[in-house]
Amino acid sequence: MKKYLFLSLLSILVFNLSFAQNQPAYSKLTDEALKLYQNKEYLKSAQKYSEAFAVPEKSELVNDRYNAACSWALVNQSDSAFFHLFKVVKDGKYFNYSHFISDIDFKSLYPDKRWNEVVKIVQSNKEKAEVNLDKPLVAALDLIYKEDQNYRQQIEVMQKKYGWESPEMKAHWQVIRTKDSVNLVKVKKILADRGWLGADIVGVQGNSTLFLVIQHSDFKTQQHYLPVMREAVKKGNARGSSLALLEDRVALGLGKRQIYGSQVSRNAETGEYYVLPLEDPDNVDKRRAEVGLGTIQEYISNWNMTWDVQDYKKKLPSLEAKEIK
Repeated sequence: MKKYLFLSLLSILVFNLSFAQNQPAYSKLTDEALKLYQNKEYLKSAQKYSEAFAVPEKSELVNDRYNAACSWALVNQSDSAFFHLFKVVKDGKYFNYSHFISDIDFKSLYPDKRWNEVVKIVQSNKEKAEVNLDKPLVAALDLIYKEDQNYRQQIEVMQKKYGWESPEMKAHWQVIRTKDSVNLVKVKKILADRGWLGADIVGVQGNSTLFLVIQHSDFKTQQHYLPVMREAVKKGNARGSSLALLEDRVALGLGKRQIYGSQVSRNAETGEYYVLPLEDPDNVDKRRAEVGLGTIQEYISNWNMTWDVQDYKKKLPSLEAKEIK
C-alpha cells in the first residue's frame, strides 16, 4: 500500500504522479476509500475506489490506482487487482521497483503468471527512468533505503504482538537506531563529497533517501542540515514537502511550535495519538498546500484521528505544557 511512514509523511516516498489535478468529488471518494483500507475493510475500500474512478471528467492519481489494486488483492480479486496494476505500470509508468516487490498487499497475486509480467514492466520503467543516473550511487542509496525501512515496516506488527513498552519493542528500536547511525555515516559522506543531489542524478527514491536518513538522525544533525536542505529546495534538488517535515522536527526540538503539523506523538497511558504543538492551527492547510502536502485531516487519518481545529486550540496549552515536562 502507498501510505505514510510511521510518524513522518511518506509523501516523501509516495510519488505524486498524476494525469491532472484532482476534482473534489473524486478526492472525497478516494479519501473515503483510503480510510476504509486503514480500517481493514478492504472490499468496501476497493468498491469505493471504483466509485471514484467512475466520476466523469475526473482526474486520477497513480497512487489511487495503486491503492485500489492493493485493496482488490487483499480480498483475492486478482482480475480487478491486475486491471488497476497494469494501468499503474503502463499508463502511470510506475517505477518504484524496491517498494513494489516488497509490498505484502500483493502476496495473493504472486502465484499468478501476470505478476511476473507486471514486475518486468516496473523493472523496465525503472531502467528507463534511471538511464542517465549515477547508477553506482543509486545502488548504494537503494541499500541505505532498505536498511532504513526494513525494520520500521515491522513496527506495527511488533507493537500489536508485544506492546509499545515491551522489552522486544525496545530491542527492536535499538536495532533501528544502530542501522540509522550506520546509514548516517554513509549519507554524510555523500553530502560532503557531492552535495544534496537531485532526482536527476540519483532518482526519486535516492533523493528521498538522503532526506529520510537526515530526518531519522539526531537533533544536532537535523539542525546542521536544515539550511543545507533549504538551499537544495531552492535549487530544485529536494522537495518542499520533505523540507516541511524537517522544519517541523527542528522547530519542536528548539521548543517551538511546528508549522505544518507533520509530527505526531502517542500518549503512552491512553494509547491515543495527537498532533504535537502547532503554530496557527487555523491556517495549517494553507501552509501545507504551499509545500505540496495534502490536508492535515488526510494526514492524521493514518492514525485514525479527526481534525477539529477548535478542539485542538483548546487543548494546545496542555499539549505544550506536556511537552515541556
